[in-house]
Amino acid sequence: MTQRRMHLVAYLKTGPTANHPGGWRHPEADLHDVFAPERYEHIARVLESACFDACFFADTFGLPDIHGGNFDAYLRNGGQITYLDPLMILPVMARVTRHLGLGATLSTTFMPPYHLARTLASLDMLTGGRAAWNVVTSATNLEARNFGMEGIPAKDERYDRADEVLEACSALWDCWDPDAFVMDRETGVFIDPDKVRYANYEGRYVKTRGPLTIPRTPQGRPVFLQAGASDRGRDFAARWAEMIFCTPHSKADCIAFHDDIKGRMDRYGRAPEQCKVLPSFAVVVGETQEIAREKYAYLQSLILPDAQTMLNSSLLGADLSKHRTAEALAAAQGNQGITGSTDRVLQLMRDEKISFAEAAAKPRDLLLGTAETIADELEDWFTAGACDGFILWPTVFPRMFEDFGRFVVPELQRRGLFRKEYAGRTLRDNMAHP
Repeated sequence: MTQRRMHLVAYLKTGPTANHPGGWRHPEADLHDVFAPERYEHIARVLESACFDACFFADTFGLPDIHGGNFDAYLRNGGQITYLDPLMILPVMARVTRHLGLGATLSTTFMPPYHLARTLASLDMLTGGRAAWNVVTSATNLEARNFGMEGIPAKDERYDRADEVLEACSALWDCWDPDAFVMDRETGVFIDPDKVRYANYEGRYVKTRGPLTIPRTPQGRPVFLQAGASDRGRDFAARWAEMIFCTPHSKADCIAFHDDIKGRMDRYGRAPEQCKVLPSFAVVVGETQEIAREKYAYLQSLILPDAQTMLNSSLLGADLSKHRTAEALAAAQGNQGITGSTDRVLQLMRDEKISFAEAAAKPRDLLLGTAETIADELEDWFTAGACDGFILWPTVFPRMFEDFGRFVVPELQRRGLFRKEYAGRTLRDNMAHP
């Protein structure tokens, strides 16, 4: 029997900071090349040399302004901001790689299915079958207002619409048969019109006629990545997701989440192995445990006062400088906020017996140690059935990914837990056969 191997995906931003609000202040963080193609070419090469399955760019469709009621703190303290459209970056990364999956975050709440299907089909075609779509329903009023809406719709409505958008996109991607291109110079037939058809999709929220002008792509459709943690979000993931990005507070929480998602998939006619559950981690690697602790302490010292609370205000969908209890948060959220992030803060409050305000201000845990001890922890989660691999988000960019690829990946490979080379032709192939 072939040994089960883990999957690795990198979480990226088109900016100098992602999740860790102090990482950009580190002397080794690259700050001045955010707009240079070379920055993204470099990280693509780093990840592919480490045999990562894929990377994806997290995205918020607007400048956060929840904390303090304006965007001042996010600009001053280095909030998670998208400085470039990731769809412009992914082809740059594709040019210097052959195997690395390349993912964009796109919203089903704001974007019509024809636009989504056309954009993602183009990406999959240009990358030779390496496109991934981080499917989001979005979670903030600030994003909704940028798209001409008064506010974000209720969660169930967003997911109902998302189901239709993915159905419509799938119909558009299926408008072309794989062998539609004839290109016969003698007969003068370029494309067989009998092998192209209309989609004619009509639902409650969206409709589209089709067909796309883009033929069937190498994967047929991009790999779907999703991060829903609510009950409705989990149902959506069980139906559609091929990779799930989650942020559990503990291994036990992740085991429960993993088992719940896999248990829901049968009702949609899907086998459990068709979806990979990937909890997110960031690491601090040291030559010794003491060096790792010193690096960790210095990194955490770079977090400015209120910076973590500012970041969590965006994730939880309420101004945590004003709403400092769980009850106040619930009353203020309305339709906003990411369920997984809310659950993680509340679980931290319960487990550590601290106040809600203290939990909301506490930085996310980092996995620190030597290559061997970090590999021990990842192996423990993986073999315990908590997950199918991991999503790595950066602290100091690009150094953390460089260190992980240089030190931790070889240790995982030595243990037979991770691939030494790519086996598949497309991203979906590699996700199925690590």
